[in-house]
This record gives sequence, C-alpha cells and structure tokens, in this order.
Amino acid sequence: MLGTGIGDLPEFGFKPRLALTSGFVERTEVDMKLGPVLFEAKLTESAFQTQDAGIVEGYRDLKQVFECRRLPRRGREYVSYQLLRNVLAAYALNLSFCVLLDSRRPDLVEAWYAVMKCVRSAELKTKCQILTWQELSAALPSRLQCFLDLKYGIAL
Repeated sequence: MLGTGIGDLPEFGFKPRLALTSGFVERTEVDMKLGPVLFEAKLTESAFQTQDAGIVEGYRDLKQVFECRRLPRRGREYVSYQLLRNVLAAYALNLSFCVLLDSRRPDLVEAWYAVMKCVRSAELKTKCQILTWQELSAALPSRLQCFLDLKYGIAL
C-alpha cells in the first residue's frame, strides 16, 4: 500500500538537500522517509503553508519539475509550499512521494491535485501519490486503528 518494503525503517524529520539557483543547498524537512518513499502527513495542520515567490523560485529544479505559470499562487506567494518542496525533494533524490491526508479534508485533496497537475514529467507523476488516513487505517492493527479513532476521529 505504501510502496515500501518489509524491514524498511522510518526516518522521521528526514532532511533532504535541495539545490538552489545560487549554487547553495537548502536542508528542508520531510515528515518521514520510509525506504524509497518520502511522506508528508497531515493530521491536525490546516494547510500546506505558503511561501514568498522569491524563495520558491530560488529552487534550481523548480522550472524543470513544474509548469510554474500554473502553480497555485496567492499574490506574491506560492500556495501549498510543503507539497512543492516535497515533490522537488522526491525528484532530486529519485524517490517516490506520498501525502497522507484525512478524507474529511477535501480542501487538502484539492490542493494536492492543484500541484500535481503542474508536474511536467509523467514518470514523476507516477511516483507521487495521495493516501487517506482512513484508507491506511484499514490495513493497520486494531490497536492502532483505535488510537487513530480516539485521538483524531479517524475511523473506517
């Protein structure tokens, strides 16, 4: 379901390096790396953050990965900055990317698809996926299902 292997160990707060147009690198943070997959998990956060266009446009691979004119923006800021950054990290490291969302948050699902439609490469698009906590919960042990239900109201 996750595209990972038995025995893969999670690396929480994984810090990939993203090349900048200045020649420097930025050490960004992804929620988790598990085997060949980077994960961004949304449980209680309200959005994917916004970021000033000057910062986002400083990523070396931005124009190669995205059709920038189509990326969601609000004034001088890019919307869904965390998703942009994580897709760029997956591209740079030749990994897959999965965003974990609550199915009760259609706004976050729409934000994901607004970013994904701007990815240029069909190969990269196939390495990016969305999975809901509800879908994942169905495959988890009952104790973990109960925890997700009690703490976050995530039930099957």
